[in-house]
Amino acid sequence: MFTGLIAEVGQITAVEPTGDGHLLTIRTRLASELSEGDSVAVDGVCLTATAVDGDSFRADAMNETLRLTSLAELRPPAAVNLELPLRAGDRLGGHIVQGHVDGVGRVASVAQDGFARRLQIEAPAALLRYVAHKGSIAVGGVSLTVAELGQRCFTVSLIPETLERTNLGTLAPGDRVNLEVDVLAKYVDRLIAR
Repeated sequence: MFTGLIAEVGQITAVEPTGDGHLLTIRTRLASELSEGDSVAVDGVCLTATAVDGDSFRADAMNETLRLTSLAELRPPAAVNLELPLRAGDRLGGHIVQGHVDGVGRVASVAQDGFARRLQIEAPAALLRYVAHKGSIAVGGVSLTVAELGQRCFTVSLIPETLERTNLGTLAPGDRVNLEVDVLAKYVDRLIAR
């Protein structure tokens, strides 16, 4: 389980396609806190560290993950949002994020709004049903609040701290981003459907 509060922006140093998926190598200071078998969220996708070497770790992204997320598009020296799992006793500063990406959205527009930057993101209708105005959503693994909600998109507003500590500040129209809706909304929907 994660919180959507990014610990560091790491750098993709290698992507090795195999028939079974991609082997990613990521440089980060967080490598010193990882061991083989540990979970780490990479742009919102929960992956397992398969090897740790100095300032880097390696993780496998299976074909299913590559089909359902934006990880297939990663090439060196891409910047990726990284978060280690929540520990018992830690503060839950963002919201409950599982690292199970629900789908991929596309940045429709980027606009400055004072010191903030607003991102309008088009999302599949199947996901928008779980998005609420002023509710939580994870975009690229970052816990954000929905500022506006439209028929085919939602808007988030990024403060300077988020722009500095994540890779969201580099997004431009047309870029694809991993989305994870609030898991509580999915459970409520399932209970009501019964």
